Amino acid sequence: MISYDAKGWLPLTLAYRGTIIPRVVGRIALLVLLTVLVLLVREFVPGSETVLNHFKPLGHLLIGVALGLLIVFRNNCSYDRYWEGRKLWGGIVNSSRNLLREAVTFAGEASELAKFVTAYPLALKQHLRGSTDLEEIRSLVSPAVFDHVSSAGNPPSILAYYMTAWIRDRFAAGKFDSVTAQSLEVNVRAFLDMQGGCERILRTPIPFAYAVHIKQLLLLYLTSLPFTLIGELNWVAIPAVVVIAFGLLGIEEAGVEIEDPFGDDPNDLPLDAICVTIGRDAQSLAEAPKRADRTEG
Repeated sequence: MISYDAKGWLPLTLAYRGTIIPRVVGRIALLVLLTVLVLLVREFVPGSETVLNHFKPLGHLLIGVALGLLIVFRNNCSYDRYWEGRKLWGGIVNSSRNLLREAVTFAGEASELAKFVTAYPLALKQHLRGSTDLEEIRSLVSPAVFDHVSSAGNPPSILAYYMTAWIRDRFAAGKFDSVTAQSLEVNVRAFLDMQGGCERILRTPIPFAYAVHIKQLLLLYLTSLPFTLIGELNWVAIPAVVVIAFGLLGIEEAGVEIEDPFGDDPNDLPLDAICVTIGRDAQSLAEAPKRADRTEG
């Protein structure tokens, strides 16, 4: 995710990296070439002007209104997915803090659990990105646990198992009572609930027929646009086509960009930063009893 100053009007207006411009500039160029071609035909082919003047803008305008509504609705769906993904990862942050806060308070030493909690979002991040590279967690768990996690079809769920096993072992050792164990387990279940929500977003894209129809209607509208503009605008139709195409293609591509919020594109969720935050807080909470003892001493 790109961090920016929302009040910086000029820097935002002139921005290029992370925008949809690289994704639409090729299509806009093709539309400009089509417009120039139509204008040249109108200029140099006898009788073509009469034919081109028969293209009336009313029908095209009505299609444009319907197309605009469809694109906006699709963008709303994409942003809902993006925002839900952010809320789910915010829930993971909160559950990690609650789990370790309770664990260190009642069990005292929880460094092993802190490492599992740090490893979990790293594994989930890779899982959502379709990657099997788990080198980030190798230093956080034992070789046996790493082999188990890396060979699993769903690595983060295996790490959740080890969190529950840690709670079970401490409960069996009398570190805390059954009520505390149940409270800790609630946070582990919350991890898996949040993971399931992320997987639901990832594996349920915008319906195929809907996504295809918008692109087909957009193509039809933009390729017919020069024919409806040149009668009244003549060569001014070229910049008009650029502006209209940039607006419609840009809005549509912005929705596509954020539809899957878990990747590593500039506009995706800052999962790397969130994982760093969880790891930092986990380490701080694991060290809290020692610091508290020094303070009291």
